[in-house]
Amino acid sequence: MSKVSMTVNGRSVSREIEDRTLLVELLRDGLGMTGTHVSCDTSQCGACVVHVDGKAVKSCTMLAAQADGSEVVTIEGLARNGELHPVQAAFKEHHGLQCGFCTPGMIMAAVDMIDRLGGPLDEATIRAELEGNICRCTGYHNIVKAIAAASEQIAGMRTAAE
Repeated sequence: MSKVSMTVNGRSVSREIEDRTLLVELLRDGLGMTGTHVSCDTSQCGACVVHVDGKAVKSCTMLAAQADGSEVVTIEGLARNGELHPVQAAFKEHHGLQCGFCTPGMIMAAVDMIDRLGGPLDEATIRAELEGNICRCTGYHNIVKAIAAASEQIAGMRTAAE
């Protein structure tokens, strides 16, 4: 057993965990952050993507102990003051989901993509960046549209702030 401490969605948490506990297990089972999904258990689908210290990570491939001292953001931590993050809002507006199972991981990957690459982003870039995320319901068209729209909006917000 080990004790881990981290900040999750702006809140400090500490837990005693088994050394083999995956970050996704701590988030879902230990902290009730059930928006982070588990699907493939092999790091291929991306449903479990969260941000650790500002970088997208598949939380089913990371031990919780590796996140000790880190800042973790899950899908539950994106909205601020009751307002959806621009990527969340774009997924809603552009119908970027069907069953919704992959959506949290897609959104977290998209936020990371926009943070790293800026914007606006073109379709080829978005599709290449989403290679590690699988949606079994859609043809990705509306997901790509949503990310493109969000990247354009965020780029505009950054330009206006400068």
